[in-house]
Amino acid sequence: MQIELNGQPVETEAANVAALLQERKIDAACVASAFNGQFLPRSQYESQRLEAGCRLEVLSPMQGG
Repeated sequence: MQIELNGQPVETEAANVAALLQERKIDAACVASAFNGQFLPRSQYESQRLEAGCRLEVLSPMQGG
């Protein structure tokens, strides 16, 4: 299915956010995510199902000043 990841269209076979992060080799412990514009707690990565056309933003916290 096609979804939008960080503003870019991507094809994925992942069923949920956790599987997508694993598929894309993104460490779930090191990112914050928003699903269709709403903050998604890490505890919901396994239960949040993906559907065609959904939007996911995955952000890494920045350090420094």
